Amino acid sequence: MTSRWTEQAVPDQSGRTVVVTGASSGVGYETARVFARHHAEVVLACRDLRKADRTRERILAETPAAAVRTLELDLASQASVRRAADRLRQDRSRVDLLINNAGAMFRHRSVTEDGFERTLATNHLGAFAFTGLILDRLLDAPGSRVVTVSSVGHKRGRMNFDDPHFTTGYRFNHVYFQSKLANLLFTYELQRRLAAAGTSTIAVAAHPGNARTAFGSDQPLIRVATDPRWRLFTSWLLQDPATAALPSVRAAVDPAVTGGQYYGPDGRNEWTGHPVQVESIPASHDADAQRRLWELSERLTGVEYPLTVPAP
Repeated sequence: MTSRWTEQAVPDQSGRTVVVTGASSGVGYETARVFARHHAEVVLACRDLRKADRTRERILAETPAAAVRTLELDLASQASVRRAADRLRQDRSRVDLLINNAGAMFRHRSVTEDGFERTLATNHLGAFAFTGLILDRLLDAPGSRVVTVSSVGHKRGRMNFDDPHFTTGYRFNHVYFQSKLANLLFTYELQRRLAAAGTSTIAVAAHPGNARTAFGSDQPLIRVATDPRWRLFTSWLLQDPATAALPSVRAAVDPAVTGGQYYGPDGRNEWTGHPVQVESIPASHDADAQRRLWELSERLTGVEYPLTVPAP
């Protein structure tokens, strides 16, 4: 591998099935595009099937021989998560890579049909349930990986276990940062359980830095920062989606990656740059918090993972 890891370092992915959630735009699209270009069969798991179909056509226009499928998946709905998992299990006997990329941030509090705060439901609980429901397909694929996309914002995150749905004191940035910390607690606990069960599947995390996408465009500051007219002045702060996708891709394919690692940009504050291994905050490595979140997630979603793990 070169010191500056680029798309050219991606090995041939022929014969592998890759599921990318939230793949209809931005970093998710770029992630799916890379895998399609490198001969993987790519499943675009998206909330809006019309957008997913347009994304599929866009990828095929660039790579006509690519194998690209779509899957309807609304992570904010546990019913949708179960339908999507059932369909994927019916269609695929194995999944080599699951990229938990989809994420959302909501300025105002809302509650899902399951009674969950929507940010936590979309960014963590949906991914937790979907991963668990298709985990047997990953376990059947030697060398498979689960890559969950966090954020540099996790550094400001705190788990509010007493009120994880923020029924009081809702502040959208605090809720988002909590969900991104949850992504890391989930990854590290999943890796511990996979290793304890003796599987070859590993769990890895990544974050894209600051990407110039439509994500968070309803926030005034983000809307101004991503305005193309200011690109000359924001190049140090924001990077293009193709570069922002590389930490997830590297986490998924680099042979040197091991379970429980975390990848992000190598630039100042991890905002921009090429993908390298980075460190998450000490709170993300709190084993008690990892187990507590896992047990909470099991209780809320009703999903238990098919792993036999020795008692601690």
